[in-house]
Amino acid sequence: MSRPLLIDTDPGIDDALALLMAFGHPDVEVVGLCIAAGNVGLSNTVANALKLCEVAGVDVPVFPGCATPLVHAAADASYVHGRDGFGDTGFLPAKRAPESEHAALAMLRLSHRHAGELTLVTLGPMTNLALALRLDPTLPSRIKRLVVMGGAVTGQGNTLVPTEFNIGFDPEAAHVALSAFERYELVDWEAVLRHGLDRSEFEQWLQAGDHRAAFYAAISRQTRDWSADRRGERWLCADALAMALVLEPSHGELDWRPLQVETAGHATRGATVVDWQRRSGRPDSAGILARYDQQRFEALARSALGA
Repeated sequence: MSRPLLIDTDPGIDDALALLMAFGHPDVEVVGLCIAAGNVGLSNTVANALKLCEVAGVDVPVFPGCATPLVHAAADASYVHGRDGFGDTGFLPAKRAPESEHAALAMLRLSHRHAGELTLVTLGPMTNLALALRLDPTLPSRIKRLVVMGGAVTGQGNTLVPTEFNIGFDPEAAHVALSAFERYELVDWEAVLRHGLDRSEFEQWLQAGDHRAAFYAAISRQTRDWSADRRGERWLCADALAMALVLEPSHGELDWRPLQVETAGHATRGATVVDWQRRSGRPDSAGILARYDQQRFEALARSALGA
């Protein structure tokens, strides 16, 4: 029996590969995509989600959500993903329209429909999830498993010095969301650095794959070119690593610790502060990904591209 999976995302390049992985995996049923602004603005992230569903041949409902962070404005990552989030390739828009239901409301409704069985994964800023929790604080009681792509657990972020993009885009939302769940699994940026894909092999997958690989090759070309002289011989795909943990958790090793999101620090706003020595007395809320089987991760990514 397939596990119901709800994906909260802001589709840019790494989100796209993660979604292809989920769409093609036999053990999960993607019951919805909740969309937020993040990598780029909401109109583009919604359009990208719809287009990716069309390319993959799936009829997953797409729910538009929050267009801005909860409190403070934040800069997007269009310099990485392109102005439209998909490499400015000028692809034809999907024929299907998004749902009229707001993502936060859809999240609550689907949590009731799949109560006790639903896996929720957040691949972007957690604005939609925070709003849903403000509307209904009992939401965590109906979620079987929460997996979060976000954070930099020793302060080696990819935006400001200690901050990873998803958390840094909306720290208040991350604080609300992660404080509400007793336990969740965290794939942070530093785990991503340890699990890069060999760039030359990845290029071969794009050439050897099917129409999904051709589409992904087109939308990711700008980002691959941007990262080539910045990140060396490894292609970093954060959301794909998080999705691997969602799909096949037995291949991952987690290190459980207390974690808090900093919202007030002048130099550290958006930092994920881990109590490594458990001095605070707080419970071990975050299962931080220490290691994922690299060969299995590569196999999942390769399969998603039809290679």
